[in-house]
Amino acid sequence: MKLVVKILLAFVATAGSAHAHDAPVNCDDCAEWNKPVKPFNVYGNTWYVGVDGLSSLLVTGPQGHILLDGGLPQSAPIIEANIKALGFRIEDVKLIVNSHAHWDHAGGIAALQRASGAVVAASRSGALALQSGTNGPDDPQYQADPVMHVAKVKKVKVVRDGEILKVGPISVTAHMTPGHTPGSTTWTWASCEGQRCLDVAFADSLNAYASGDFKFIGNGKTPDISASFAASIARVATLKCDIIISVHPGLTDVMEKAAARTPDRNPFIDANGCRAYAAEASQRLAKRLAKERGE
Repeated sequence: MKLVVKILLAFVATAGSAHAHDAPVNCDDCAEWNKPVKPFNVYGNTWYVGVDGLSSLLVTGPQGHILLDGGLPQSAPIIEANIKALGFRIEDVKLIVNSHAHWDHAGGIAALQRASGAVVAASRSGALALQSGTNGPDDPQYQADPVMHVAKVKKVKVVRDGEILKVGPISVTAHMTPGHTPGSTTWTWASCEGQRCLDVAFADSLNAYASGDFKFIGNGKTPDISASFAASIARVATLKCDIIISVHPGLTDVMEKAAARTPDRNPFIDANGCRAYAAEASQRLAKRLAKERGE
């Protein structure tokens, strides 16, 4: 009987909570990325709830909230704790959307979905990766040996380019920006303070980084995606964008801006942010392509 009780208590303690930890991912940067940070307001109803090196944002509304990205598997309990620290409930998160399905941005989504009961949404390619727990061979960072697996997300809503997802009066819009991964997605929405509403962009990675012998100009096994990648970068540059938060916060100085914020000044507000982010990415892609071509 005591054994049965212990088993039941263990089940109750773990079911439906991000504290039912999924196996962590160990990598050279994971411990540094996953350092906890105090959650903070970005603007209006947009809040930073992620960890030091991996962004996760919460957009709050009266009928439920939207969470963007889930970090590493070991980030999930930190994200949940940050949501609670702000006075919100994980159970009120009704929608979780993903930038791209690499384990450092999507690894915590399965646990956060279990804790919240939220709908999870991603691009078609991203949904396949989330449901399988790993990226596929069309991903520039695919590694066949060993294959990295994280907890699978059982059900994922597939979103189209330009699709608007709503939770009550709040919404986010999907912009397909493939390149870093085939399913990379940048998300935008409006946040308001009083009568002043600003456009916020959660910009996916635009880094031309690849594993093994993958080439963005094609290598005989994979197609030339250099033009589509360049188009994604150009698209980010043209987004309506008063505030940009990149999926790796260091790429848009998120922590530095948070530290510099005062009651009279919000450094996150920068109408040139998306253009500057895209310009840097364009330079990195050009260098990568030149190297691949042997120039």
